[in-house]
Amino acid sequence: MRSFYGVDLPNGFMLGTAQYPSPAILADAFKRSGAGVATVSLRRESGQDRAGQDFWAMIRDLGVQVLPNTAGCHTVKEAVTTAHMAREVFGTKWIKLEVIGEEDTLQPDVFGLVEAARVLSEDGFQVFPYTTEDLVVADKLLHAGCEVLMPWGAPIGSGLGLNNLFGLRAMRAHFPNVPLVIDAGLGLPSQAAQAMELGFDAVLLNTAVAKAGDPAAMAEAFATAIRAGQLAYDADPMEPRDMAAPSTPVIGKAFLE
Repeated sequence: MRSFYGVDLPNGFMLGTAQYPSPAILADAFKRSGAGVATVSLRRESGQDRAGQDFWAMIRDLGVQVLPNTAGCHTVKEAVTTAHMAREVFGTKWIKLEVIGEEDTLQPDVFGLVEAARVLSEDGFQVFPYTTEDLVVADKLLHAGCEVLMPWGAPIGSGLGLNNLFGLRAMRAHFPNVPLVIDAGLGLPSQAAQAMELGFDAVLLNTAVAKAGDPAAMAEAFATAIRAGQLAYDADPMEPRDMAAPSTPVIGKAFLE
């Protein structure tokens, strides 16, 4: 498992905290998932009457690394302001940076993303940018100060899985020493396993677990799939072939006439 800004995580599972039917179900999902990171939106906290403090106390009780995000931000200014507020509320330099550029797909505004990443990195943040699989954008994010890249698998909440296998494989090959996290679009544990089999270091998801009929069971299913995918990648799997290859060789077999 790679280190993320010097932090070694117990596994490759990062799990969101939104949309669960109840706080108890959220806590159970995290327990069964074993996830080492919880993503949290600043919008769950409110300065008025200290609303949201019970939620924050529950997150602390999970005993995991907290990754605040700038979900819903559409401009550089909004994202940077939200990040500063999150650092004060959650007491961490980590920030999942989102700058949304298109409403229907929630595709990142990569131009604003690079600018915001540079501003935040210069201010001491450790930025986890939600980006596309574009290699040029990825390179610019690294030069802006990011040490982690988080390309989408598919649009947020879509459950479509890994839409661009070529692009994701290319990103893994092009940046072999950069921690890569598939962020968004996963709907099934098999898709998470596929991401890990490609050599990605972690997956981040929320809706697929929170909106399942049994979120805790689904969280455990994803954890198992992530572990399986990582083991498969580490085992150096065989390459696919166009032709059949017998598992039992002909050489040495007896021939009967």
